[in-house]
Amino acid sequence: MYYVFSALLILLCLVFLLEMYHSLKRSSAACRLIETYRDDLQNQKLIEEIYAYCQKDWKLRRIIKANDVTTADIEKIYQKLLQWGNFHKGHRFVPITSFFYVNTFDYLVKHKNDEAKSLTMHCMNALHI
Repeated sequence: MYYVFSALLILLCLVFLLEMYHSLKRSSAACRLIETYRDDLQNQKLIEEIYAYCQKDWKLRRIIKANDVTTADIEKIYQKLLQWGNFHKGHRFVPITSFFYVNTFDYLVKHKNDEAKSLTMHCMNALHI
């Protein structure tokens, strides 16, 4: 019985460490994009880099495949978020940060045709902004 609990504890620690690594990697990528494109928000490379990150991330890639997301979809959503969320708060910038979290990204691609304000407000609430 002791070995079962020990194995479970080790497994939980491993899952925790992997999730922390994933979180730090995601935050680093988002911050890098925010800083790189802070003064060039209409640069098409930004959209390509967001899409590339989503393709590399195993959690976000599932959403892309399930919803057939294209760079055009990312561009459309980004422009809507930029209308109402064009401000920085700490290390967050809604039009970029929203694409890096599973819950906001999934919402955005499923509601890409909604009004810009409702998309932005949902992301701001999810990101605690």
